[in-house]
Amino acid sequence: MDQETPIVNSAVTIPNIISMVRILATPLFIIFLLQNDYGKAMAVFVLAGLSDLVDGYIARNFKQKSPLGAFLDPLADKLLMTASYLTLGYFEKIPAWLTVVVISRDVVIIGGVIILKLFEIEFRIKPARVSKWATATQIITVFLALLQELIPLHPWVLLASCWLTTYFTVASGLVYLNKGMRLLNGSPT
Repeated sequence: MDQETPIVNSAVTIPNIISMVRILATPLFIIFLLQNDYGKAMAVFVLAGLSDLVDGYIARNFKQKSPLGAFLDPLADKLLMTASYLTLGYFEKIPAWLTVVVISRDVVIIGGVIILKLFEIEFRIKPARVSKWATATQIITVFLALLQELIPLHPWVLLASCWLTTYFTVASGLVYLNKGMRLLNGSPT
């Protein structure tokens, strides 16, 4: 029988502290990008990614899941990814259209959540599989854009990653839009 990890009410947990450090690392990441210090930006990005894995592992395996952590962890992820796409898009390290696609999807999802809350519709946010692929490709694209500044890659490598990211990002946005519309129409998802 699969048991869910118990939720703790304490705000001060190791995973929450790690998530806060990730949030505080985002401005540092942006500063390094603004200074064209891609090595340090890459280090912050990789460490943030590893810390995300560590805080999730600790929360699940050491009974440290908390309501605050359920908010902080995705917030830290979204802040870093949004900062990455805005900054890399501005400096033309990734196509501007990709920045628009990635951020627009998140805005549509947040708007959908707000609308469902306004209509007092009960729902549970459960990431769709395609959404996990979208997140993975978004991370890989940022990684490749940073790596391209350190080790020249063949141009098609980053471009292929950008198109793959676009595909999964749009697909996941459509999945969530469909779920939201079904909820608004009173249909189960």
